[in-house]
Amino acid sequence: MSAPSAPQQIAVIGLGYVGLPLAVALARRYQVVGYDLSERRVASLRTGHDWTHEVPDADVAATTCRFESTAKAMAGSDLFIVAVPTPVDDRRKPDFGPIVGACEAVGPLLKPGNIVCFESTVYPGATEEICAPLLERTSGLKCGKDFWLGYSPERINPGDPVHTLASIVKVVAGQTPEVGKVLAEVYGTITKAGVFMARDIATAEAAKVIENAQRDINIAFINEVTQIFNRLGLSIYDVLDAANTKWNFLNFRPGLVGGHCIGVDPYYLADRAIQVGYDPTVVLAGRRTNDGMGAWLADCVAKQLAPRAKVLVLGLTFKENVPDLRNSGVAGVVEGLRAAGHQVAVHDAFADAAEAKHEYGIDLLPKLDGAYDAVVAAVAHKPYVEFDTQRLAALMPRGGLVADIKGIWRHLKFAEPLRVWRP
Repeated sequence: MSAPSAPQQIAVIGLGYVGLPLAVALARRYQVVGYDLSERRVASLRTGHDWTHEVPDADVAATTCRFESTAKAMAGSDLFIVAVPTPVDDRRKPDFGPIVGACEAVGPLLKPGNIVCFESTVYPGATEEICAPLLERTSGLKCGKDFWLGYSPERINPGDPVHTLASIVKVVAGQTPEVGKVLAEVYGTITKAGVFMARDIATAEAAKVIENAQRDINIAFINEVTQIFNRLGLSIYDVLDAANTKWNFLNFRPGLVGGHCIGVDPYYLADRAIQVGYDPTVVLAGRRTNDGMGAWLADCVAKQLAPRAKVLVLGLTFKENVPDLRNSGVAGVVEGLRAAGHQVAVHDAFADAAEAKHEYGIDLLPKLDGAYDAVVAAVAHKPYVEFDTQRLAALMPRGGLVADIKGIWRHLKFAEPLRVWRP
């Protein structure tokens, strides 16, 4: 039986928002190969540019990490860290395609004593039930005897300069205590906050999936009461100002839940619950509420407009100050407004225009000008937050509707003929 040992070379599979910061950080202590299927992504990183803006270009240019788009370049690695997306399909069922692809790339490269550690968010049991057999089949080796599994859930928060890889506690779990010790030593070199050793891999998987499911449910509650208060003529932002004066009130805000985590991970938990015969009513109720928020906001705005109004939507990414367009909730607002017969233009201060066209069929405006009947604050990008009344009035010279769905302009005093609506 082979024994796990400290790695001499580490391979990071997937160089997105999670994998790239990890690869660059590890390369300060280890020999690292960063692998990604996208030749365009690898080519960009080789020039020293990270289009996700998670790692400063100077750090990308200076790293000793080798960026590769062919799997065989990872040969000779001792530790393989998989950081690929785990999306859902059109039926909102877990899509293990990227995980399967990663296992099929890694398997043929495994040698006795290697460790394969997964960072991708999955449901409890997936690493050992889905990944282990794939790795065994493609490597010809025996899991738990020739090679070993580990799990260390990613906790990257895109666009957050405070809760970075180096400042958050890293949860790790190994197939055996010895594997866990190796992983703790490796991850301990890149975080100042310390490492928490979970009881086992399934426990670590479960901890990660409920972190995001919890946030989703809390946001769903705020989104639901937003709709209730709207019928009562109350603004959720005014209500939250009052409620937040209580010491133990949780400061969640209404929102369009998107991205690669909060809007996706609860479906993994729900799928696993159904597999074991449990109906996850609370988890799925939260998802239904949040998935319907875009359509509700579009309806609220549309009702206040004349037929075929010209509407400018500000922001398309899933959160503020990042270029990430995955699972954008704003797309539902745009779709709803267009379905109501309005002409909708979209501007985003951070998003890539080609990606917006590819993902949603939306042509982003190259610059902010023109005249509109309504301006919708959909994403709290810093450039939009800094708008004043004159800037907004210039976009609506005939007067119009300011739909401040993010509450970013509450401090502004609007004069007639502009109308203001916010949830």
